[in-house]
Amino acid sequence: MKIVLAPDKYKGSLTGLEFCNIVAPILKQTVNAEVINVPLADGGDGTIEVVNYYLNGYTIQVEVNNPLFNKIKATYLYAEESKTAFIEMAEASGLKLLKQEEQNCMNTTTFGTGQLILDAINKGAKHIILGIGGSATNDCGIGMATALGYRFLDETTNQVKPIGSELINIKSIDDTHVDSQLKSVSIQIACDVTNPLFGTNGAAHVYAKQKGASKSDIEYLDQGLQSFSKVLDAHFNTNVQDIAGAGAAGGMGAGCVTFLNGTLSPGIELVKQIADFDNKIKNADWIITGEGKLDSQTLSGKAIDGILKSAKSKGIKVATFCGSVDLSQEALQKIGIQYSASIMDKAKNFEDALINTEEYLKMIIQQFVAEING
Repeated sequence: MKIVLAPDKYKGSLTGLEFCNIVAPILKQTVNAEVINVPLADGGDGTIEVVNYYLNGYTIQVEVNNPLFNKIKATYLYAEESKTAFIEMAEASGLKLLKQEEQNCMNTTTFGTGQLILDAINKGAKHIILGIGGSATNDCGIGMATALGYRFLDETTNQVKPIGSELINIKSIDDTHVDSQLKSVSIQIACDVTNPLFGTNGAAHVYAKQKGASKSDIEYLDQGLQSFSKVLDAHFNTNVQDIAGAGAAGGMGAGCVTFLNGTLSPGIELVKQIADFDNKIKNADWIITGEGKLDSQTLSGKAIDGILKSAKSKGIKVATFCGSVDLSQEALQKIGIQYSASIMDKAKNFEDALINTEEYLKMIIQQFVAEING
């Protein structure tokens, strides 16, 4: 028998690797099986630790501009052997870097993210994975692009400040000074949304309010995105509004595809690729996974969703050990989960579940073993 352990984190209690370290020894003692640890993440919190488990890289700290052009120290992960950098834009351009009263995506920039990308390229990176969650911005990536040598010009050919409120004033793009190394770098963007660039489901209308924009700001930003999309379409011979995910991170999705020639993929799919997941699960009898909560949201780009897709394609059974399960047995079967157990079913209350996650997880795995050995 072959069993693959492929958990995401239990937020606030266990990392995916800790899950593996608890479950694997029990399986090895009680089941005649090969057990393989393949912890995963969906591109959100904790992804950098999981990526580093496979890349074996180190952290690089760089002085960059924060969303309001103030100097800060930001970090990214770099693996020398594979020449791969893993960058989270939130480290340089994230909402978490600003006080509430400073948050207004009319005035914020992705310039710092571009500085991180440039640093990685100068270090020799040939492959960059960019996570674009948690941004404070709505500048369509012009800040990032400016740091890489692009210039955005108004009708009098003056360079505009690379912030959201200036998108509406851009009439042309000058790419004559773009760093020449950029062309030789493959860039993948972890993106879990499919919003278009502008319109009622676009970057400004869906996300700008939580980044400090007023109702009138949102309208102005949306007009700016629509106006700038025409400039992008003409310059790059494309139609950015048709790109699924163009509106992610304040238009960063569109900016990454056009300025970086990047590809947008769900975070879980990129992590699976880094982990060589589809190869490692070949000939497996079971994949055991888990995360904090299993509910209807689980099938929206979360780790379990990515696992189920791979498992179905290879006819592998899936067991989920989660903090809580908010789906019926029928619904679980329908989505391809053959066995499911919840820590909350064992615990007295939520606090007990958090404190004693390890003990309850051991009980769950022993019940699972009894069933498959039965």
